[in-house]
Amino acid sequence: MYYKGYYHLFYQYNPKADEWNEPIIWAHSVSKDMINWISLEPAIVPSKPFDKIGCWSGSATILPGNKPVILYTGIIAKIPDPGHQVQNYAIPANYSDPFLRKWIKPDDNPIVKPTYENVSSFRDPTTAWFNNGHWKMIVGSKHKNRGIAYLYRSRDFVKWTKAKHTLHDKPNTGMWECPDFYPVSTFGTHGLETSALEGGIKHVFKVSLDVTKFDYYTMGTYNTVKDKYYPDNTSIDGWAGLRYDYGNFYASKTFFDPVQNRRILWGWAKESDNRKKGWAGIQLIPRMVWLHPSGKQLVQWPIHELESLRGDMVHLSDIKLNKGDMVEVNGVTAAQADVEVTFTFSSLDEAETFDPEWSKLPSENLAMKICGIKGTKQGGLGPFGILTLASNRLEEYTPIFFRVFKTVNNKHKILMCSDATPSSLRHGVYRPSFAGFVDIILDKKKLSLRSLIDHSVVESFGEGGMTVITSRVYPTLALGENTHLYLFNNGTETVTVEKLEAWSMKNPHVMN
Repeated sequence: MYYKGYYHLFYQYNPKADEWNEPIIWAHSVSKDMINWISLEPAIVPSKPFDKIGCWSGSATILPGNKPVILYTGIIAKIPDPGHQVQNYAIPANYSDPFLRKWIKPDDNPIVKPTYENVSSFRDPTTAWFNNGHWKMIVGSKHKNRGIAYLYRSRDFVKWTKAKHTLHDKPNTGMWECPDFYPVSTFGTHGLETSALEGGIKHVFKVSLDVTKFDYYTMGTYNTVKDKYYPDNTSIDGWAGLRYDYGNFYASKTFFDPVQNRRILWGWAKESDNRKKGWAGIQLIPRMVWLHPSGKQLVQWPIHELESLRGDMVHLSDIKLNKGDMVEVNGVTAAQADVEVTFTFSSLDEAETFDPEWSKLPSENLAMKICGIKGTKQGGLGPFGILTLASNRLEEYTPIFFRVFKTVNNKHKILMCSDATPSSLRHGVYRPSFAGFVDIILDKKKLSLRSLIDHSVVESFGEGGMTVITSRVYPTLALGENTHLYLFNNGTETVTVEKLEAWSMKNPHVMN
């Protein structure tokens, strides 16, 4: 949230171990620009009967008078696994402190209790919105295997009443964690305050599925009279639906930035190498998010403040990449860089045929499965892209690339991959072939890619943020000055690098 000149980031933290376990607390950092941070003392720690086992995820809401309030999940008992869960609130001890260093947990907590059948599946309250004289918020849950977003109403933000119906639910999706519900404008890239309900608006409903450990969202309509959310018929509501990020990305949350009138998305990448890193996950670069002009999906882009870290720049243009070509990009710190590149091609004739057998595979993670099958093997139109975090002899590298396929109706399907399979020689770490489809028409015969490379994480934005993939990797050789960056094409169709701009990135300032 934003308060009195500072952005506040609260995040789950275990002060005793590098794994998710009790006692989970709310750590707290502040920033002027969401890039350079000051770490403060924890905001919320287990201290009362209503959170004595742990303080789990939640949200912040700014009430009238610029008064922030936190809603969070408290664990009151270890049994049943993973704990008896209730919803609590906390308020600042001193509203005049722009750092909001101390928080009070009033004794009238908990303010929301679960029903008997879901005491261990009832968590992560959302930012509240105001409508028809009431504050509304949702809590993630499940009943048997049905994912549920329970709706609650309050006039004073203390006494909450459960609605007779859910805001939304879906069978066969399992536990809904970290739900998020917010409006987006149907024109332009500006953001909307969470309670905005009029004008050109669509709503986004997002859940983190505990079963798959991925985030999914739908575009739809919020009926303010019935207090119900209805996904559009162009949005698949379930495991095969849209994702913010088709890589290592979970438990995300958005907030409205009133300073620059934008909606900011924060995501989290899980570690598979905790013991060597010393932590269980990392926050990714904050992204601005808005509605694509088609109205069918969201678009994401790193916040512009990130550009303040840009240093030395390399510019390349009009480089032809024939089959098998690989060109090194020199002059940047390849281990820590911001790379933007535009590829063009003169023909779609060489595009590979989209195997009809693939259409018989389950639609969830279909792109990921195809990327795993094809990888960077020779193709027709693609694979082409960049090799990031490459070691001296290519023992390790993380390729980010496109492949274009031709379907039976002579349309084209664009696959974007971030393949961590060859990224590390280390055994036992998570190295999947992450992938997603890019939903555009190739009438301009052009594709763009931006990748943020930061030693062991690569966040890639295809076609201006239409498709986004994050890979968390663990190189053993491609470290520091022994890291290289390449352009490559392994397709029979010649690809031209119309323009490449790459910057060495400086370190942000983090004060502890």
